[in-house]
Amino acid sequence: MINLFGTHIASLSIHRVGNKSRNEPMFLSSDPYKLDDELTPLMKEFFLKPFREKEENYFHFSHEADLEFHELYNIVSAIFENPNSVHELSKKITSHLFNQSEHPHIKNGEVYVAYLENVQLDNVKMDAIGIFKSELKQDFLQFSEKENQLDALLEQGVNLNKLDKGCLIFNANKEEGYKVLSVDSNRYDTRYWIENFLAVEALADDNFYTKKYLKFCQDFAKDIVLPAEDKKQEVMFMNRAVNHFAKNDNFEETAFMNEVIDNPDLIPEFQNYKAEKSPKYSIEDLTTFPIANTAVTAARKKIKNIINLDTNIQIKLDFINPESADKFVEKGWDEEKQMYYYLVYFNKEEKS
Repeated sequence: MINLFGTHIASLSIHRVGNKSRNEPMFLSSDPYKLDDELTPLMKEFFLKPFREKEENYFHFSHEADLEFHELYNIVSAIFENPNSVHELSKKITSHLFNQSEHPHIKNGEVYVAYLENVQLDNVKMDAIGIFKSELKQDFLQFSEKENQLDALLEQGVNLNKLDKGCLIFNANKEEGYKVLSVDSNRYDTRYWIENFLAVEALADDNFYTKKYLKFCQDFAKDIVLPAEDKKQEVMFMNRAVNHFAKNDNFEETAFMNEVIDNPDLIPEFQNYKAEKSPKYSIEDLTTFPIANTAVTAARKKIKNIINLDTNIQIKLDFINPESADKFVEKGWDEEKQMYYYLVYFNKEEKS
């Protein structure tokens, strides 16, 4: 878990990259940018806000042969060894990004390389390197007074409320390729940033396994529980699954199946589904692992707990108290109307 509240921008370099396929040039600043008291908090918010709002999915630098051949990994390592070299090496980072900018869809833009101090990762203070890129420009009006007339001038600039691309590289786990977070607001060139420039792959940590296993459970509920039973049981299965993760520090698959799968007939179905589908989720041999609470919280927000009926009625089930749905919601069949129904018991209507 990261805490960026006390993070300090110790150095900032700003360059520009064009698109090589369109013969657009690269511009490298000769000196670091001098931040002032007015601009510093604005730039810090511009760079770091997306990482506070985004789910923490970590990556690490990876190379098919060895990390010693990974260009960005070597540059980053040199900066961490000598932070005073960050500006000169930021030019190499920008050149590396420029060399990946050959697809016609890739936009030109400003590149910011920041050396960050006092970053907290899992309650440990450390340094980090931030690499950010602004691409999309917005129109804005600039006004000036001329004698008795107010003139409006149309200009273009960067919106400080939206970072187009960025990554944080933490000075941790160097031997494994560091820990990296990435954001990308523009989906038209994702491979260019993640695969070509950063050359990273997902870090298989507790957060990764928790997220992947819950996604596996969600697909099992949709593909197996729903056809075998009904929508209510699909929702209730995921309800029990998420609650099991939420109340335990460690995952153990046998205990999970015994607690979460109500219908004993579905246990072999669950095992068969995992044997068939597990490579898709990278959980082939995974039966125990520490549970990451942040991944559970993120999964709970994404999982739908609503039964949508074709009569334009919705039934929302409580994810925190699943026993209520078991006790007070019944499904049946009405012979006269030739329709299914849900019977809901209650004492009084709550005021909204």
